[in-house]
Formats: sequence, C-alpha cells, structure tokens
Amino acid sequence: MIAVIDYGAGNVFNVLKACRYLGREAELTADPQKISQADVVLFPGVGAFGAAMTRLKETGLDQVIKSTVANGTPFLGICLGMQLLFDSSTEFGSAAGLGLIPGQVVRIPDDDGQRIVPQVGWNQNELQRPESIFKSIDRQYTYFVHSYYAKCAEEYVVSTVDYGVAVPAIVQKDNVYGFQFHPEKSGQVGLELLQTFFEKAVKA
Repeated sequence: MIAVIDYGAGNVFNVLKACRYLGREAELTADPQKISQADVVLFPGVGAFGAAMTRLKETGLDQVIKSTVANGTPFLGICLGMQLLFDSSTEFGSAAGLGLIPGQVVRIPDDDGQRIVPQVGWNQNELQRPESIFKSIDRQYTYFVHSYYAKCAEEYVVSTVDYGVAVPAIVQKDNVYGFQFHPEKSGQVGLELLQTFFEKAVKA
C-alpha cells in the first residue's frame, strides 16, 4: 500500500490520481499506523515551509515521518515535501525542517535581473548520479513551480536543472528521495519516474 501523507499542505489529489493511473493502491492518510505500515510513503506539498512544519509538529506527523524513514520505508518528498526533508529553510525568516537530508533551502537569487522567481514551467534535467534508479531522467523535462531550492552536498544530488543556479531536481539519501518538480504534472516522464520509484525503491 502507498500512503500519501495528509497534512493540509499537499497537492494530493493529482498525486493520488497519478498513482491510480499507474494501477497502484494509494491512500490519503494522517493515521500514524497506516503511514508506518505502508510499503511506500509519498509526501507531497505546496505552500510555505514554516507553516507546513508547524502543521507537522502540531499533529505529531514529524515524528511519524522520522520513525518511518528510520525503519527503512521508501519515502518520496514532492515539491515542498522535498524541501521539508532538509535541515532548515530561510523562507519568511528561518525554520527548522525534518533533518532527513543535510542541507538548507534558500531563495532562488533574482538580484541580477537574469531570471524570474518563482521558476514556473518546464526545465531540462542533467543527471549527476548515473547509478541512480532515476538515471532515465537525463535530458528529460519536468515541470517546476517554486521560489526556493535546496543547497546540499553533491553526494545527495541525483539530477539538477539550470535556472541561473544549479537547482537540485532529484535528491536521495538512503531510502529518502525528493523531487523538486511535480511528477504528477510532468506528463509521461513524471509517471515513469513514479513507476520507477514504486518498482525499484523498495528493492534499493
């Protein structure tokens, strides 16, 4: 079973639709038992980092997520859900994240006038880790909507896109994965990436 975490900050219905299109049983839930017993966990999100973390802490889902990851369950954060995997964010001040991948989330720079923030639209991935289960992402386009991006060690970066800075598009640390883009809005490429996660992350 695929658990899609419900914490009031997710683009959940399109994610659920994508799972079902792929023939996968997925359930939107905030139930700690269902999350901890799931074969795979998806963690979508849209909105502000600090507000989302406050919601996770109020509901105790932050600890549920950490214990689920510690148990080795394949875990995928999507968009804001990916950003929340990191140590902290500078969005609207400073806020601590889940600390599952070392790094900080910072605003895409726009002070040189060379780019519009947020990044909205399609961008081309460049593979950084050829051994990744997501190696098919190389040169493929995925759909982004975000103003902040993760700064982390190269060892955690699977692919990047160029938006004036090298934006990590896919990250991984052990059984924790993150997509900065929206796979559910990235057409066939996004569906194939989700399918790869479902088929291979459990075995990785």
